[in-house]
Amino acid sequence: MKISDLVRPDAVIPNLRVATKKQALQELANKAAPIVGVDARDIFDTLLERERLGTTGVGQGIAIPHGKLANIDGLYGVFARLETPIDFDSIDDQPVDLVFLLLAPEDAGADHLKALAKVSRLLRDQTMCEKLRGSDGKDAIYALLTEASARDAA
Repeated sequence: MKISDLVRPDAVIPNLRVATKKQALQELANKAAPIVGVDARDIFDTLLERERLGTTGVGQGIAIPHGKLANIDGLYGVFARLETPIDFDSIDDQPVDLVFLLLAPEDAGADHLKALAKVSRLLRDQTMCEKLRGSDGKDAIYALLTEASARDAA
């Protein structure tokens, strides 16, 4: 599995302007809705439900909100770089500025976990995160995300 299997170029938000975690999740749901073919409210509710179980702010400025939905046909991702870091209740209490939303079908099982692991490995790379934070625009961010994944797959 490659990041390009999860994220399309139109699923990258280079400068998301939000002030709260809830607002970030809402905007990500709005972006994901037409891509996955599910109502944004359903996505948002799924994300909020997951956050109630425990934060998806994994530390070092990274959050990987995720959830499973009944009506989608595959794994989907949306990546956002926040214009200003926000409180995401992260495990290290640091604000978040890089967010990778991952959505999976309810029956995804191991594929969902593999995708989470792939995204987590990518975003644990501090050099990659520095490049993502310093890149200009959607195309550059998408290229960084997918080139790293292609290299890892080779």
